Amino acid sequence: MAAIEPLGQTDTSRVSLGQRGTLYSYTVITEAPAGYDEQAPYIVGLIQLNGGPMVTAQITDVDGALNIGDAVEMVTRKLTTEGTRGMIVYGYKFRPVLVG
Repeated sequence: MAAIEPLGQTDTSRVSLGQRGTLYSYTVITEAPAGYDEQAPYIVGLIQLNGGPMVTAQITDVDGALNIGDAVEMVTRKLTTEGTRGMIVYGYKFRPVLVG
């Protein structure tokens, strides 16, 4: 479940987001913001979810060529480590759909 707030509105509602979608566009980040330096370079894409909204997410597990229109699936991955105790923060990313 995720809270979706339409542009210009303050009310939110919970909706289920699909686990799969299509890569609409992407870019490679080479100059990462502070705190994410160790992850650069990394890929950020726009994913059109099947039957749902478009979301922005990091693309991971890319072994070969990445193309607009590729099928992608949501996965849980480490986003960052925070604080002096090293709390690991997990979230969603997308990867090309595995064949087989």
